[in-house]
Amino acid sequence: MNLDTALGVDREPHGSSDDPDLLDFSANTNPAVPPGVETVYREAFADARSYPAEPPEAFREAAAAYVDCDPEAVVPTPGGLAAIRAAVGLAVGPGDTALLPAPSFGEYAREVRLEGGEPAFVDADAVLDADPSDHALAVVCAPNNPTGTDYARADLERFAARCRAADTVLLVDEAFRGFTDRPSLAGADGVVVARSLTKLFGLPGVRAGFAVATGELAAGLRAVRRPWNVSGPALATGAHCMRQTGFINDTRERIEAERARLRARLAERYEVAPSEAPFLLLDVGPDGRPVERVVADARERGVAVRDATTFRGLDAHVRVAVRRPDENDRLLAALGVGDDSTTDADTEAGPNV
Repeated sequence: MNLDTALGVDREPHGSSDDPDLLDFSANTNPAVPPGVETVYREAFADARSYPAEPPEAFREAAAAYVDCDPEAVVPTPGGLAAIRAAVGLAVGPGDTALLPAPSFGEYAREVRLEGGEPAFVDADAVLDADPSDHALAVVCAPNNPTGTDYARADLERFAARCRAADTVLLVDEAFRGFTDRPSLAGADGVVVARSLTKLFGLPGVRAGFAVATGELAAGLRAVRRPWNVSGPALATGAHCMRQTGFINDTRERIEAERARLRARLAERYEVAPSEAPFLLLDVGPDGRPVERVVADARERGVAVRDATTFRGLDAHVRVAVRRPDENDRLLAALGVGDDSTTDADTEAGPNV
C-alpha cells in the first residue's frame, strides 16, 4: 500500500443508520446482546489503564473454543475487516490478481486495489467452481453478503485443496458463520479465516474480531499484527461473548424462524433470494418501483433498508436484516406487505402493482 494507490481508491458504501427515529434494517447486526456483556465491559475499564496483555491468551483461548481450532492459530484483530486487510496485505502485491465473489462485500476489492492488485470477479454462487490458478488470493464469503448464499463444508474443503495446489491463499470471511450451525474452516492449511464479533453479538462499536491461520500464514499474521491492537475492554467483552452458547443457540433459532416467515411474506410482492444468513436480498423490480422509491417509502414509515444497488451486479435490489418478530412486522408494513401496508406508491400505481 502506498500514497498513490490510497489516493486512487474510493471508500465503499455500507449499511447502518445513525438516525434515532429509524428502525435500522440496513445493517446486519443482532438487535440483542449477550447477557452480562455490559457488566463485563464496565469491569474491564480498569484494564484500560494499562496496555493489554501480549499475547492476549484469554481471548485466544475463547476464540479457539468458539471456532474449534488451536489457540496458537488465533490472531486477535480490531474487527473482522482488520483480519481481511492483514490477509490481503500478506497475499497480494502490485500486479497480482485476486479471485473475488460478486455480488459480495465491497471491501475485498478495495483492499486488493489498495495493495496494487486487480480484482477478478466471479459469480458468488459459482465461486467454488472457479479456477484459482494464477491468482495470488481467492476470497469466499460464507455465508455471502448480500445474497445469503452459503456453502457446504465439503465443497469449501475441496476448493481449499485446489487453492493449495495452485499456491493461492484462500481467505474465508466468516462474519456471518456464527448465525449458522455449520463448522468453521478455521485451522485448514493454506486458509485464512476472518471472524467478526460485530454481527452475532450486536456490538459493532467494540471492534473485536480475529483471524485464524496455520503455518507460514499464521506466522505472517502474527508478525504484521500491531502490539496492543485490540483494547483490554474489547478483549474481555469478546471473550465473554464467545462463551455464551445459550445466547448463540437462541439467536440462531430466532433468525431461522423469522427469516422463513419474512421470506414467505415478502415473496408476496418481491422476488426474494434464498438465504442462510441474518438478512434477505429482495429484487424489487417486479414491484414496479425503483429502488430509490422503495428505500424512501420505507424511510417515511420509520424503517431504514439497504440500497443494494451499490453491490456489483445488482440493479434493482434492497437488502433487509432479520430482527425480532415485532420489529420484522414493522419492516413488512414499511415494504407494503404488512397489515398496515398501503403506501403512496400503491395508491398512485393502482390495484395491479
